This record gives sequence, C-alpha cells and structure tokens, in this order.
Amino acid sequence: MAMTKTLSMISRTGRDLQRYNDGCRQVVGCIPYRYRKTNQSSTVQGTQIDDLEFLLISSQKSPRWMFPKGGWETDEALEDAALRETFEESGVIGEVEVQEFLGTWSFKSKSQGTFHEGHMFPLLVTDELDDWPEKTVRKRLWLKFSEAREVCWHSWMKEALDVFASKLTKRNKEEEEPQTCAFDELSYEQTVGAVSDPMFCVEPRISIEANDLTCEELRISLVGKLKFNQESRTKPLFDEISNVANSMFSEEATMSTKAKQMFNEEMGNGHVTPMFGEGKRISIAAFS
Repeated sequence: MAMTKTLSMISRTGRDLQRYNDGCRQVVGCIPYRYRKTNQSSTVQGTQIDDLEFLLISSQKSPRWMFPKGGWETDEALEDAALRETFEESGVIGEVEVQEFLGTWSFKSKSQGTFHEGHMFPLLVTDELDDWPEKTVRKRLWLKFSEAREVCWHSWMKEALDVFASKLTKRNKEEEEPQTCAFDELSYEQTVGAVSDPMFCVEPRISIEANDLTCEELRISLVGKLKFNQESRTKPLFDEISNVANSMFSEEATMSTKAKQMFNEEMGNGHVTPMFGEGKRISIAAFS
C-alpha cells in the first residue's frame, strides 16, 4: 500500500487512542527492506533473500536493535499505523505490502509487565529521509538477512523475519515451476484413428518372394514407429494392426496358392517347370 497521507514530524504520545483486544495492547510494526546496490531492477520476482537489506533501529532506552513498531490507535487503519510508526521511528517511507501480511504474535512487555499483540508487515522502502521525528533518540542500521536476524533483540521479530524469507522462497519456487497441462488420455477409437495420420506412420510396404514349395511358410514383420508411450493402453492398437495385417497376408497367400493350382491343371503336372529357383521363400514384410 503506497503512502497517501502527509506524516507529521511530531511522534504521537499517550495512550488515549490506544487499541486493546481482551486487555492486550495492539502493536503494529514493519520489516523495512530494500534492494542492495546492484544492477538488479526493483522487483521481487526472482529475488533471493541475500539480494535484500533490512533496516533495524536502536531502542530509546538501550543499545538493542529491533524493527520499528508502536501502538495501533483507534483513528487509523492497521496499515496506516504501520506506515506512521515506521516513519516516526526510522525515518523511511514506502509501500506496506498488505497482501504479504506476516502474522500476529503475542508477547509480554518486560518494561510494562503487560501482554501485547504485535502485527507485522513487510515494507518496501522507497525513500530514506535525513530528518524524522525520533532522529535524536534512535540510530539506523542496514544489514543483510543473516546479520539482521542475529542482532534483532526480540525473538518474535526474528520469527516475523523468518516468515518473510519463507514467503520469498515460496514465491520464487512457484515462478520457476514450468506450466503444465493435464494429460488428456486418448480413447481407443482416437488412438486407432491417429495411426492413419502420416505423422505417426507410413503406409505398410509389402514385398513378396515366393516359390512353389513354400507358399505355406509366411514370415510377418510389423514395425510401428508410433509416438506413444509403451503403456498398457497401446496394446489394443497393435493388436488391431496385427489382425488387419494377418488377414491381408492370409488372403494374399490363398490367392497365390489358387493361381498355382489353376496353372498346374492347365499345363499338366508333368510339364511344369518351376517358376522360382530352389531355396527361395515367401517373405511378406510390412515396414513403417
């Protein structure tokens, strides 16, 4: 969410407008981040966690480091309070990424002895100002992910930082996964129909070498170069092709035998000269 309000150079004080939920003070904060100074464009797409830097601020009362946070008040929306508190304490402005809300944590304030609920957002920094409301009481420090996690004082803020890193990793993984389409398995009729397509096979070629002694001996070779996986669903296809071929070759052989008998009866068995040399075989082959 881009900033749409003019922010005051005076920090809000007091608890008159403070929100509570079942006695728990409502707190909101941000994890400000930016892209490290490289040639990379300012886009989260494909970004690794080490391509980013995170802004921490010092506590007013100690040298401890933390992310900016503060009270959520009744006259503002949650994201508006996140923007305001981040500006007041760290002097940066930018876009609160509402859609990447990191979560809510319950913790006990050691200084006040009361329970708080902390809501955290990522904030992509677009501007870092030289002057801000709490400049005199806080310091700023930009760190890489591992360094920020190490120096951050509050354990619940470390958890929020881990959630940010996890979301970034998940988003990158989703972007890298190839787009796939569900496989629409062909029916038997569609599969058989596809065989007639020139893309999948060519018309079988039949060559016949025969003599008068071996008409009954047939050798059938059927090779189908088909673009289908060798799965159980392809078996009906090859059975169909094989049956057609066997029928065709059987009819061809029967016709050849009848023709030879007719010729012998016409010429007489004693006057027949073999039409083919000894040792030749009938060979019927279908290729594709």
